[in-house]
Amino acid sequence: MIKEGTLERYLCALLQGDRKQSRAVIEETLQSGTPANSVYVDIIWPIMMEIENLLRQDRIASTQEHLAVRINRTIVDQLQNKLPHRTSKNKKIVICSAAEQSQELGGQIMADLFESDGWEVKFLGGGLTNDDILAFVNDCAPEILLIYGATPKQAPGIRQLIDTIKDVNAWPNMRIMLSGGLFNRAEDLWQEMGADLFAPTALEAVQAASSDKPIEQPYDRRVINRRRRRRQKMEGSLTVQAVV
Repeated sequence: MIKEGTLERYLCALLQGDRKQSRAVIEETLQSGTPANSVYVDIIWPIMMEIENLLRQDRIASTQEHLAVRINRTIVDQLQNKLPHRTSKNKKIVICSAAEQSQELGGQIMADLFESDGWEVKFLGGGLTNDDILAFVNDCAPEILLIYGATPKQAPGIRQLIDTIKDVNAWPNMRIMLSGGLFNRAEDLWQEMGADLFAPTALEAVQAASSDKPIEQPYDRRVINRRRRRRQKMEGSLTVQAVV
């Protein structure tokens, strides 16, 4: 259990760029008996989300965000070896992210927790082209391709990647999961993009990936939803014209 005030102390230390105090808060939490995976889920992850929100709301400077993310990433690197390791699931997951350092941190946390859960993880990070990702997926043949984080500008490229994977249909048993960034803020965007799974947090991503729920057909639903919205728009237009 995380002690009261821990999140506030950690956030304050990060935003001040205080590396020593940030490490002290985490070490104190570990010494109290809190396992490393709980530190990931209950401290690192929510504080990472809060820092993203503060930056988006212009409540902190970009320099504060950079300091905080880099310290957070250093601490995650140190915590990785403290995570428990479950029996191998004999399943692979490929994780890629947006190129921004905050999004790469989110992808790294995902990678660490999946590895802890017994998955074979390939963490590509950000900055790769769709062709790079497709070639790697072809060689690796994972059960899941997880794309973490996206900005509005990056969304069309991700949509194109998903469409290509669905059209080629070379990996019919591979599920595509979206998380973070724009996907967390735009409700049902993951379905519009044609993904199979969505998870707002790293813990929920691991849980969703481990589910044996059969793959639905979000690509078809996306087409249906587009047609429904188009029809509703036309009906609305006709209603306005009739009133006029």
